[in-house]
Amino acid sequence: MSEAVWLVLAARGFGGLTLRAVAAQMGVSTGLLTHYFPDKRSLIRHAVDVAERRAQQRTRHSSEQEGLPALRSALLDVLPLTPESGAMSRVWVGYWDGALADEDLGMNQQRRYARWRAALREHIAAARRDGEVGDTDPDDLAAISAAFAHGLVVQALFDPGRFPPVRQTELLDQFLHGLAASGARPFRSTPT
Repeated sequence: MSEAVWLVLAARGFGGLTLRAVAAQMGVSTGLLTHYFPDKRSLIRHAVDVAERRAQQRTRHSSEQEGLPALRSALLDVLPLTPESGAMSRVWVGYWDGALADEDLGMNQQRRYARWRAALREHIAAARRDGEVGDTDPDDLAAISAAFAHGLVVQALFDPGRFPPVRQTELLDQFLHGLAASGARPFRSTPT
């Protein structure tokens, strides 16, 4: 059932997630699914769980270095650089609409962002400690980095011809060069 929910999400997003669509994907009746999902809200909650599990299980970029190289890896993880990460990005961007309209889903998304910014902050704090960035508040830089990455995600989803994976990576590297402190060690990107 979770696989069918994911396939519907990846193809249609949260807007197209219906009991009928999931039932069709599974080749079963809608009535059978109502035993598991009595309403749309319970289906959406299950879909969020499925998306979160997928996000946690995906292959991630890694860096043997701390600081900006590790921040680069963490930001590469959210960009739609492959068909799989593109599907994941479409799912989460589609989820935002529902999260804005539903208090519980919105709080869930708020917590997700807080965890992500905290993880980014650790990389930024290491970059600051190593002299790669200036004295800008790490919380501010984490928020700016998250905003940059998600802004690039949205642009790549809506204009993939203009923002293919190579271009996304180039823009990310330019962004990280901009974070580097004047007189700091130069930032060197590593292959993706």
